[in-house]
Amino acid sequence: MIKIWGRNTSSNVQKAMWAVGELGIEHTRLDVGGAFGKNKEAPYLAMNPNGLVPTLEEDGFLLWESNSIVRYLAGKHDKNSVLEPKDPRQRGLASQWMDWQLSVVGTAITPAFWGLIRTTPEKRDMAAIKTSQDKTTEAMLMLESQLAKTAYVAGPAFSYGDIPVGVMAYRYRQLVPGRPATPNLERWFGLISKRKAFHDHVGSIPLT
Repeated sequence: MIKIWGRNTSSNVQKAMWAVGELGIEHTRLDVGGAFGKNKEAPYLAMNPNGLVPTLEEDGFLLWESNSIVRYLAGKHDKNSVLEPKDPRQRGLASQWMDWQLSVVGTAITPAFWGLIRTTPEKRDMAAIKTSQDKTTEAMLMLESQLAKTAYVAGPAFSYGDIPVGVMAYRYRQLVPGRPATPNLERWFGLISKRKAFHDHVGSIPLT
């Protein structure tokens, strides 16, 4: 049975769990990180030297880095192309948007998340939060442009490319009030938010 080590409030753990849910994989999730700790202890560091979550364990095989876990799960367990596109170009585009989530939107939104969710009001750096919100909006306008051309990030069908970006969009809609109109993004978010696996592992979990 697959084990996913990591707390369910982590955006990176949510990616892995969303993929597990889409694929209907039998699994166990173990609380690690945040208030649960354990991620800096020797047993966990032996699995993941970064001390971060998630870590996947399957039959003695260990894997960390959330987007790699999503791709691995699809590569091994996706028998019906639920997540991994068959077309190599769409597969490449799905990976492109997964990497974009890490390099662009993830780094943009992190200061707003920490400032608004993890920092008490009297200690917030509102200038840094505003800069983060503006950068996140710029990133999401790139996504808006893509979704004006395709139903999902990589083409006409849902894929693993939508998972990391979808987790960030869920946070964007809560952390950036007064954002510009993005009808294509809202259409797409309406579709992904109706998916049971999204609801179970992302949409029903408050930001903490």
